[in-house]
This record gives sequence, C-alpha cells and structure tokens, in this order.
Amino acid sequence: MPNKCDGVAKLKKLEQRLDRRFSLFGVQFGTDAIVGLVPVLGDILTSATGLYIIHQSSRLGASKLAITRMLINWGIDFAVGLIPVVGDIFDIAFKSNTKNVKLLIADLEARAVELREVNREQRLAAAA
Repeated sequence: MPNKCDGVAKLKKLEQRLDRRFSLFGVQFGTDAIVGLVPVLGDILTSATGLYIIHQSSRLGASKLAITRMLINWGIDFAVGLIPVVGDIFDIAFKSNTKNVKLLIADLEARAVELREVNREQRLAAAA
C-alpha cells in the first residue's frame, strides 16, 4: 500500500514534467506549456492534469483551505490560459502545478507538526 510520501513524490515528478522539464535561455517550462499551444484541446488537457493534482492532493489529506487555494490557482491558470498567446506566456510564468504541489507539501508538513505537538502533549498529560 503506497504511503503519503510516495504519493507526494509522484505528484512532484508530474509537476516537474508539466512546469519545469525544459529550460531555454534560463526560462523553465514543461509539457504543460507545449501542449497548451494547441487551441482548446491543449487547454482542456492541461486543465485536466491540474485537476488531477488537486484531486490527488485531496486524497493525500490536504486541508480544505489548501484545496481551495489550489483551485484558485488552477482557475486563474485556466482562465488566462484560454487567451491565445498571452495565456501560453502566462502559463510559463505562473506555474500553477508547481504552486499547488508546494501548497500540498507545506500543508502536510504543517499538519504533521501539529499532530506531533498534540501527541507530545498527550504523552506529557498521561505521564503526569
């Protein structure tokens, strides 16, 4: 049975392929930007992969606040991405998939710290 670390690692690899796989003149971009060049179909495919990352983040236990922030990032990327040329340039700069994976990691780390603190307090209370 895969654990959260495996799930996060898979999303991180996917995010790197989508947003940061290639570099040209110091500008990183990924398959998301390339596929997004195809009108309409490219936007649908790249939006679907963004939603997949959000769905998997939810399955991994991301908080509702983190999921909401991810959906906002995704929505901005989708809306601006529909504008020809401008949307493609914006996608390279905005990197919503990277932002969303970072949100997931930060959320899971914060919740792990909170859980460790609760466990420590319970152990101290039980020992008293």
